[in-house]
Amino acid sequence: MIINFSIQNFGSIKDKQTLTFEADKSDHLESSYIINTNGLRLLKIALIYGSNASGKTTILQALEFLRRIVLKPETKKTDELDFQPFLFDSETPKQNSVISIEFLANDTKYYYEVEFVKKAIVSEVLNFYNPNKANVFKRNTDLENQFTKIKFGSKIKIDRVIEKNLEANTLWNNTVLGGFLKTNVDIKELNKVVEWFKNYLQPLIYAKTQLEGFVTSKIEKGELSKLDVINVLKKADLHISDIVIQEKEEEIFNRFIDILDRLLKVSPDEVKKIEEKGKETSVNIEFEHTVNQAKYTLPIELESQGTRRFYGFAGLLVLLIKNSTAFPIDELESSLHPDLYTHFILSFLLNTNKSQLIATTHNREILDNKDIFRNDAIWFTDKNENCSTELYSLADFDSSIVRNTTNILNAYKSGKLRATPNLGDIFIDLKK
Repeated sequence: MIINFSIQNFGSIKDKQTLTFEADKSDHLESSYIINTNGLRLLKIALIYGSNASGKTTILQALEFLRRIVLKPETKKTDELDFQPFLFDSETPKQNSVISIEFLANDTKYYYEVEFVKKAIVSEVLNFYNPNKANVFKRNTDLENQFTKIKFGSKIKIDRVIEKNLEANTLWNNTVLGGFLKTNVDIKELNKVVEWFKNYLQPLIYAKTQLEGFVTSKIEKGELSKLDVINVLKKADLHISDIVIQEKEEEIFNRFIDILDRLLKVSPDEVKKIEEKGKETSVNIEFEHTVNQAKYTLPIELESQGTRRFYGFAGLLVLLIKNSTAFPIDELESSLHPDLYTHFILSFLLNTNKSQLIATTHNREILDNKDIFRNDAIWFTDKNENCSTELYSLADFDSSIVRNTTNILNAYKSGKLRATPNLGDIFIDLKK
């Protein structure tokens, strides 16, 4: 589980900003929001509010960037890391960026920090607590010679030959964890952390992410029960009684091969396999609707955007309930009716054990009902005068601004909590 993570000099974030899942002392909605584990009280959810361009998505993108540099290391030392530092300052583009995360994996607490620039990982550290703090490794990069130096902690017993092989495979633009994935060695301490990034922390879901293929693939592989997904859809009042999945092979045109090769950057081996086969398998999805006891099927392309979006969310919800995992979601409310949005959040809170959601949202209705939210689960992003992002929690406000009797929605709309657009005059004078 995520305990907290911090970001500095990344995108719209200039100074260090920290989001924590550690709950405050309040026992409000304790049983549905809080997981007690390893002496910690961790929240299941963090919802981030803020105006457009205030940095909400940047928070999630930083988490996704960290996941990517662990699991998908660059293959060439000339490749640059895919990010931008804070650009509205003359100094920050020359300075290092830093992302750190504290998390629980297999009931062990870890702290992982990466310092980097466009061309390289500058330094890296991994600590664990069992229960006392101990170092797994420290990494520094010789930027002049483009060479990685790794030093393991005294409690980690590593053969010197293995250590040298890992150093050689950890390019200056790779994390040590990424280099470990490219090295045929067994280091259990690193493997546990890599598995956490792979299995617990899931890829970022954007508003335009097509979840239909992801969920359908999981059903086909047996990683998701179709009956479970249907059960969630039925409770969403979408009149869906079944999901019909059919595969068929279609001829491939040369133009499609060209697109795979040039535009989508599919590996040459994969392109060659598809070209030799001459056909590709496509998947058709249809929803069965029961209306007045009669059954009708409708291709997914004819369903509403809301139905298609919630089909994906139904799959996510089943994964969150049956597994221990975390999903970052951008614009959680996209294409969903406010009631369905609230239904999804409550279903998640009341049915999951050790899963987490971190999501950006513009849906303010939930702030009008203290029966369904805790202050420490609500976060805001605001733009400072220098256009940098400030991240803070509703729980950070003292009683002079937020009391138990305060209507949070009205306080937010009135600007008392900031994080709202500073809009100009609605009259526009265009020159003729």
